[in-house]
Amino acid sequence: MMTILVSGLINIETTVAVREFPIPYYPIDYPFFGVSSAVSGVAFNIARALRALGDDVDLHTFVGPDDDGRRVLDTLARDGIDDAHVRQELRQTAASVVLYDPSGRRQVYCDLKDVQDMQLPVSGPAGAAVRDSLETADIVVACNTNFNRDLLRAAREAGKPVATDVHVLDDIGDEYNRDFMAAADMLFLSDERLPEPPADFARRLADRYGPRIVVIGMGGKGAMLHLRDTDETWTLPAAPTTKVVNTVGAGDALFSAFLHGVAGGLAPLEALRRAELFAAHKIGFSGASVGFCDAAELDAMAADPTLAIEPERVR
Repeated sequence: MMTILVSGLINIETTVAVREFPIPYYPIDYPFFGVSSAVSGVAFNIARALRALGDDVDLHTFVGPDDDGRRVLDTLARDGIDDAHVRQELRQTAASVVLYDPSGRRQVYCDLKDVQDMQLPVSGPAGAAVRDSLETADIVVACNTNFNRDLLRAAREAGKPVATDVHVLDDIGDEYNRDFMAAADMLFLSDERLPEPPADFARRLADRYGPRIVVIGMGGKGAMLHLRDTDETWTLPAAPTTKVVNTVGAGDALFSAFLHGVAGGLAPLEALRRAELFAAHKIGFSGASVGFCDAAELDAMAADPTLAIEPERVR
C-alpha cells in the first residue's frame, strides 16, 4: 500500500441538472432528483478515489467551524479518511454549484471563501504535522491552491516526487501556476484553453519546467502523455463508456488513478490506460466525488478486451 499526501481544497458541492446550455430564463423548474449536495473539492475527490483504489491517504486541508465543516469531518470519518490534518481555520467552508446538461457538459461556480488567504505551515512547531507527513509520503499531491506554495518547496527539499494538476491553462508562463509547474515531477492539465496543439504544448512544458511526466486530459478525445526522458508523446482515445451523466470530476479521477498506477510500479502509458478506464466509469455518475470503482473492478476492466484502448505515438 502506498502512502500519498494530498493537500488541497475541500468544499460542499451542489449539482443541478439543467435542460440545456445556454439556460433560458424561467422563474422555476422541477428537475426531480436533479439537485444534490455532497462533500467535494479537488483534494476530497482525489483522496476518495485513492482510498477506493486501496491507497493510504494523508489529507491536509482547510474548512470552517460551521455546519458545512462538520459535514466534511463526518464524511471523512464515514469514508475512512483521517481528519487529523483538517484545519478548521476558515471563516466559512468553501462551496460550489455545478450545472450540467443531458450531454454531461457542465458549468461550475466555486466560492472559495477565504481559503486563498491561508498558508499550510511547514516550518517551526506549527509545521511539525506537515513535516511528519512528508517523511512517510511516497508521493506528494499538491493541488494548485495558494496555501500549498510552501509545501512545494518543502516536498522538493525532502526529495519527494510532486504531482499537481493545474487544470485549465492558456499561457505557459501563467503567473499563478508557475510555482506548481516548476515543482512538479508529474504535471496534469486540460486541453480546454491551450494556445497550440496539445503535443507541442506538452513538450514546451517539459522543456521549460522539467516535469518528468506531462498528461493532458482531452475530454471525449482521450488523453495525451509526454515523457521528458525519452521525448516520447503518446495519445490514448477515450475509454468506451455506456453512459455519460456528468463529466465534472473526470479530470480528478484520471489524475488519481494515474498516480495509483505509477505509485504501484506501472509504466506511465499503462497507468494512463487504466486511468482512462477509471475516469470513464466515474462519469456515469453525477457529482465530482462519486462513481469511483475499486482496484478489483479496475483490474477487471483493464483485462476486458471489449474495453481495449490502443495508444498512438505522436513523436
